Amino acid sequence: MKTEQFEVLNEQEGERLDKYLSILYPDFSRSFFQKLIKDGCILVNGQPQKANYRAKTGDLVEIRIPDAVETRIEPENIPLDILYEDEDVLIVNKPKGMVVHPAAGHFSGTLVNAVMYHCRESLSGINGEIRPGIVHRIDMDTTGSLIVCKNDASHVEIAAQIKAHSVNRIYEGIVCGNLEQDEGIVQAPIGRDPKDRKKMAVTEKNGKPAITHYQVLKRFGDYTYVQFRLETGRTHQIRVHMASIGHPLLGDAVYGSSKTAHGLRGQTLHAKTIGFVHPSTHEYMEFSAPLPEYFEKILSNLNLYRKI
Repeated sequence: MKTEQFEVLNEQEGERLDKYLSILYPDFSRSFFQKLIKDGCILVNGQPQKANYRAKTGDLVEIRIPDAVETRIEPENIPLDILYEDEDVLIVNKPKGMVVHPAAGHFSGTLVNAVMYHCRESLSGINGEIRPGIVHRIDMDTTGSLIVCKNDASHVEIAAQIKAHSVNRIYEGIVCGNLEQDEGIVQAPIGRDPKDRKKMAVTEKNGKPAITHYQVLKRFGDYTYVQFRLETGRTHQIRVHMASIGHPLLGDAVYGSSKTAHGLRGQTLHAKTIGFVHPSTHEYMEFSAPLPEYFEKILSNLNLYRKI
């Protein structure tokens, strides 16, 4: 059980207690704090309060977060599309619909379950039992190239390159609408959406610097096929940035239209190329994942539509 105390500041006055706590602890949901409040694990000035209590400047909030229940993650014999493998790293082409690492509601069928089976005992342990070998991630419905680290030394080295923004990450996607410029840069901070904690948003209040370079590959009138290069790697970065300039990714029901188009489930986004300096040989290596079949089919259909 971890106990923490803090004082409510001026700018936080008037927030509901559950919302206030979810802002302070972005890794936990409001429903998580509502349960803690109901269980008496959160006190305000020494007294229990309801979730809708409005915080006042100077309030002393005490929170007791129960220890996490350890969840055993089992290896699963799930086929992997391997682009490259050696003693230090594994480069995989992640399919659409696969979650990278276990989380609430997804404790099986993840990339981690698959690589645990494939690599046996050879995975970095820096991220703990839930995320062995995982040094970065891509969204469930985003496909493409991903680095898995097979030992701690490789994990540290690759993580440092990601932090220094030296890993070359090129994506391809289809956005709604006809982009005005052939190439450009979206430079806007990204943080939790203050209106919906499950989403990210362009926001100055709690956003971190984010830079996305884009270049048009082909135009289809109502849609544009685009290449993206990430200078930073914020959560949902490409999806948020493109939506912010009025061109959400095709199929993105979170940041774009909720209407299903082309029979899609999730955004049309593919992590095409990943390049990095190998942690042992110190040579630059680059790998590209072919476009998935569904993506190729959409491009083909758009080409046909354009010619009609």
